[in-house]
This record gives sequence, C-alpha cells and structure tokens, in this order.
Amino acid sequence: MAHGIHTIDTGFQRPHFDAAYLVVVENGRGAFVDCGTNHSVPRMLRALTDAGLEPVSVDWLILTHVHLDHAGGAGELMSKLPNARLVVHPRGARHMIDPSQLVAGATAVYGEAEMQRSYGTIRATPAERVVEASDGHVVDLAGRALVCVETLGHARHHNAIWDERSRSFFTGDTFGLSYREFDTANGAFIVPTTSPVQFEPDALHASIERLLAYDPQSMHLTHYDHVEDVRRLADDLHEQIDAMVAIARKHDGGADRHEAIKSDLAALYFERAQRHGCAMDRMRFDDILGMDVELNAQGLEVWLDRAAKA
Repeated sequence: MAHGIHTIDTGFQRPHFDAAYLVVVENGRGAFVDCGTNHSVPRMLRALTDAGLEPVSVDWLILTHVHLDHAGGAGELMSKLPNARLVVHPRGARHMIDPSQLVAGATAVYGEAEMQRSYGTIRATPAERVVEASDGHVVDLAGRALVCVETLGHARHHNAIWDERSRSFFTGDTFGLSYREFDTANGAFIVPTTSPVQFEPDALHASIERLLAYDPQSMHLTHYDHVEDVRRLADDLHEQIDAMVAIARKHDGGADRHEAIKSDLAALYFERAQRHGCAMDRMRFDDILGMDVELNAQGLEVWLDRAAKA
C-alpha cells in the first residue's frame, strides 16, 4: 500500500478476517501494529522478508488493545524481534507482562478447546520491553510519528494509532468491522463491534467522533483492511450503535434473551446490507457474520447486566 503500510492477513479464523499491519520507513526501520495470535507469527515474519526487512529492523510492536485476536501472539512475536519494544495502553500493559487473567477471561468466553485451537499458549512479554502508552503518547519510528489516541467504548484499554504521513488511523475495533465480501458499488459496508466485556455506547460514540476530528483520509481496520469514505461510515456506525442498544433493551428481561438479541442483530445487519446494495443471500451473509453477531450479542448482554447493577 501507499506510505509504506503493508496489510498482513494473520490467518485467524478465515482469510480476510483479521489484519495486522507493518509500517516501513525509508531508512529500513519497521513497526508492527497488532499481531494476531501465536499462529500468526510466521506470517508476520514472512511480511518482513517480503518488505526487505529483518527481525532486527523492527523497533516497535504497537497494540491497539489486548484482545487476543489483536495481541494474542505478542509475546511469541516479541521473542523473534530482538530490538523491538511493545507499546500498549496502560490498562493493557499488565496483561502482556502476565497474561494469566487475560487468558482466564477469554477462556470463560470461548472455552478451553477453542482457546487452544485458536490461540495456543499465550506467552508473556518481559516487563522491561513494555512501554505504557497513555493518550497522546508518540511512538518515534525513525522520525515518523505514530500517535496513540485513547479511544474507549469497545475496550477500556484501547488506543487508535494516528499516522500523520498517511493521514490515517489504525483503528483496532473502535471503527467497527468491514469485510470486503460486503463491498458494493456504494463502497464499504460497516458494522460496530461490541464484543465482551467492556462495551460502552456513549464512550464508543465519542471515540468515533474523536477519530473524525483528525480529518482522516482512511482507516486501517483489524477486521478487515483499509476503508475510505470515512464520514459516511462513521454515520453508519453511530446509527447502528443506537439501534443495537435499542435491541438489547427491548429484550432485556425476556425469555431466551441471548437468542432474541442475536436474531434481531442479524436481521438489522442484513437489512442494512441489502440497502447498501449487497446481493448476497441470507445464508451466506449469516455465515460470514455469524461469529460477530454472537460476540456482539454477548457484549450487549454484559453491558445490560452491568447497567442493572449500577
């Protein structure tokens, strides 16, 4: 891609589902943004080779947040990058140094068998190699500034990474997900991601607007790849967050709440995709988006339960 930004398909779950990025500067230094899982490490190293770099040329691994599809392979990858330091939100740093609590939380969501299949054994990163990046922290990649911008709402340990040179953000999950299978003549189709356990709708709305304040030309999403037409997509995200919250509230306290929320979410996304010009049949659409519908429903339910206890 332009501006020395390379998209890496991490291979997580299916092709074109989970991306990490390699940023290369002119004098042969590099930084990764997110890294996928342990199983992704060979792909990350191969991307270096394809870009003409060696592992010793990587100065930084920058994590948008510590959910395992973004950061599960961090410890393993760092063991292959002798000069790199890991940059992460202060609330996520301890989970990279000691991933036991992170693993326990993910296991509660996915189960032991799926944890091993998808992520393997999560490896710790030595504390001396971890840099805590508060809001506004600047990562200096051989003179190229990559700015960590706190963007809460999806997770309380989330930074988006602003690259002034390309006028783009690496958004992690703050700017939703957009799979290329749903692209039409009208452009990209986008869906918010509210996966458990820290979804907060007001904060997510505010974070989306914070990203727009930089007037970005494009967004580099983890799920999946870069998108343009940023203002339209932001409007779509705002509308859907409100609609998803309304769905969750409608079914709160009802029988089989989880399945009811899932059903309404799937119908919401399919109807919007049809209006966007997507001609995909419902069965294929649900197959592609099924995992996200499940996780979005779980996240909405956690938010409902937390609000009830407040």
